Amino acid sequence: MSEKIKLTIDGKEVEVNRGTTVLEAARKLNIDIPTLCFLKEINQAGDCRMCIVEIAGRRGFVPSCITMAEDGMEVKTNTPELEDSRKIMLDLILSSHNRDCLTCVRNGNCELQALAQKYGVTNVEYEGQKVNDSIDELSPSIVRDNSKCIMCKRCVATCKNIQGISAISVAGRGFESHIATENENSLNDVNCTFCGQCIEACPVGALREKDDTKLVWRKLRDKDTFVVVQTAPAVRVALGEEFGMDIGTNVAGKMVTALKNLGFDRVFDTNTGADLTIMEEANEFVERLTKGENLPMITSCSPGWIRFIEMNYPELLDNLSTCKSPHQMFGAILKSYYAKKANIDPKKMFVVSVMPCIAKKFERSRPEMRNDDLDNVDAVITTRELARMIKQANLEFKNLEEGAFDDPMGEATGAGAIFGTTGGVMEAALRTAAETITGKELDEIEFEEVRGEKGIKRATIDIEGKKINIVVAHGLSNARKILEEIKQGKADYQFVEIMACPGGCIMGGGQPIVNSKTRSQVDVRAKRANALYEIDEKSKIRKSHENPAIKKLYSEFLEKPGSYRAHKLLHTHYEKREKYNK
Repeated sequence: MSEKIKLTIDGKEVEVNRGTTVLEAARKLNIDIPTLCFLKEINQAGDCRMCIVEIAGRRGFVPSCITMAEDGMEVKTNTPELEDSRKIMLDLILSSHNRDCLTCVRNGNCELQALAQKYGVTNVEYEGQKVNDSIDELSPSIVRDNSKCIMCKRCVATCKNIQGISAISVAGRGFESHIATENENSLNDVNCTFCGQCIEACPVGALREKDDTKLVWRKLRDKDTFVVVQTAPAVRVALGEEFGMDIGTNVAGKMVTALKNLGFDRVFDTNTGADLTIMEEANEFVERLTKGENLPMITSCSPGWIRFIEMNYPELLDNLSTCKSPHQMFGAILKSYYAKKANIDPKKMFVVSVMPCIAKKFERSRPEMRNDDLDNVDAVITTRELARMIKQANLEFKNLEEGAFDDPMGEATGAGAIFGTTGGVMEAALRTAAETITGKELDEIEFEEVRGEKGIKRATIDIEGKKINIVVAHGLSNARKILEEIKQGKADYQFVEIMACPGGCIMGGGQPIVNSKTRSQVDVRAKRANALYEIDEKSKIRKSHENPAIKKLYSEFLEKPGSYRAHKLLHTHYEKREKYNK
């Protein structure tokens, strides 16, 4: 049991475990000490000096985010001297910052802006030289604007400590220090996986997604283009946050209505594409398991993860499932099967995917994601981009009625919904694979072993006496651990699920950005994940192979999972990729 200690903060006594920081102790009392560089469990450096406090008996101010609470300690967080010091620090940060707040994508959701407002910083006294005004926008996914960087290093810590990539780091010294890549190259030309976790970590607008809303608006206004949109499962449990709704609120119905009001000709559910993915992936797994070839099979629906293995473990590419990701599969079906049924020229069809993931922008542009000289998907916008489009259209999102996805192809199962959280792809695949192997209906379809927030989840599943070793990993640091086990022959897995983002798609780089204070107080990941599991539990159909729309698709067009046509449209291949382009 942890030793308890007591201290006093602003005259209030609080009891905490030894090893608790002063910042954490203050938050237990609902005392708001400002932070800027602090990011719970990711970046605790005390660099920005915004979280400084006074401690009785100590000289000067100390950063509360890295100062451990001690028994009997007396802390003050809000003296005139502290306030003056924080204002000076803010002034110095703003002195070299590009303050085009009105045109910044983070306007209204910027931690620096919020602190300036809180402390009444209305003018900059120490106007200084701007450090670096370079903008890197060569990547299909991420734009990096150094003129807005405040050197908090949260992006560096996230890329290094959480993802194990270190695509960005600190270069230079003193006033010349800045966030840089290898040889100052574009993110497009280094070992960046485009996961976007750096964007989620950034407190300002120094990092943002490549915006595709102008292209989508243009297509929506073109009367000669049939514009179709599909939405990923994770979007519906996060979009509401952009409109002041509780974290994890399922806004699927309002989202569909909003999309139809924006002018999309058809609104479909990527969950249906997830069901299709499971049909192909489960069939592929059963075939490999039967033949004992290319095991373990590793899931392939996370494009950031795919870029990671292509650059770092090309020798294991044969272990990847050949399945395209759900939205790419769905795009291929929309431009073939659906286009024919609806009597639409696929060349005049424009498919938009609303995704929680900015790596999907990169994936969409891959040459492997084409059929019959047409891209499977023509544009990808994030949850945040969709929110901006809804606001631009003057829609009162909270007051919208509940709409329904269009038919045909409108039906999806609970299995498709849980794709959006870590372990969901594995669980959905096992529901179908188990019944394919046994020919019997499962008594229990929840696979609790693969659920939860643990970074790596291992389990052995018994299917009619056959032991199947599985593992689920989320976050690329954890992915590396699993691949090293496989590479070195230290593990006997048959099926592996890997998601690039910690928590899976619900925490993707294109989701609503939650400020550091809320992230330290609310389990955002759990709230969004629980919302998807609730969708699954309430679904009438919870297994992909029982989806009537999918059954009809196979009977009318694809014939069976793994057929020639299915392989042509729904499967792909991956190749070794250099970490650094010369």
